Amino acid sequence: MHSLLVLVAFQAASFAAAATGVIFRPGDWYKQLDKPGWRPPDWLFAPVWTVLYASIGLSGWLLWLQAGIANAAFPLTVYAVQLLLNAAWSPIFFALHRPGLAAVEIMLLWAAILATIILFYPANSAAALLLVPYLAWVSFAAALNVSIWRRNRPKPLSQGAR
Repeated sequence: MHSLLVLVAFQAASFAAAATGVIFRPGDWYKQLDKPGWRPPDWLFAPVWTVLYASIGLSGWLLWLQAGIANAAFPLTVYAVQLLLNAAWSPIFFALHRPGLAAVEIMLLWAAILATIILFYPANSAAALLLVPYLAWVSFAAALNVSIWRRNRPKPLSQGAR
């Protein structure tokens, strides 16, 4: 029973990170941005992220189940950091309208996910491998973020304009 409560806690933590994506929606600003043709349709993001957040929660729980808090304090701290970085992206991109800053932030997220995978693997390979699709999707999201940022940067004033 205790193990199931901890699973619920890991899932709750994972989906708490998702809450910022629900609070800070794309909106009109995002709709007006120039986006690459390879961007997936808007409807695809919610189901993909739902599966990923469930996998993230399950991954943390599997590591905890195998190693416990005391033996996995550092990997679980890095896991928590990647959740915080995940939660920070939507407010930066959608609320602050800062795709350049969001691109830097998502690179930090990518590094934190990779570090989590590397740290989880020795203790529980399944927990680590559950995070690989998450890393892949964030890699894609980072490329999309950078593309949107590059396409929508303010144009410098020409030399002749005064």
